Amino acid sequence: MLFIDKRGTILQVVERTVPFSLQTISSDKPALAVLEVNAGTAARLGIKPGDRVLHAAFDDGS
Repeated sequence: MLFIDKRGTILQVVERTVPFSLQTISSDKPALAVLEVNAGTAARLGIKPGDRVLHAAFDDGS
């Protein structure tokens, strides 16, 4: 799970979550969006806090 702020910056990466769990998983900081990816994807791609997501939903500051 990638927690993303309004500018598209990844705030937190949460790994090893349980599929279909009803447990609440929250970000340490206020987030606009959460992107769920397949297990191991963030680590395999080297995705980490501070990386940016480019999408029209996020304000890139321009």
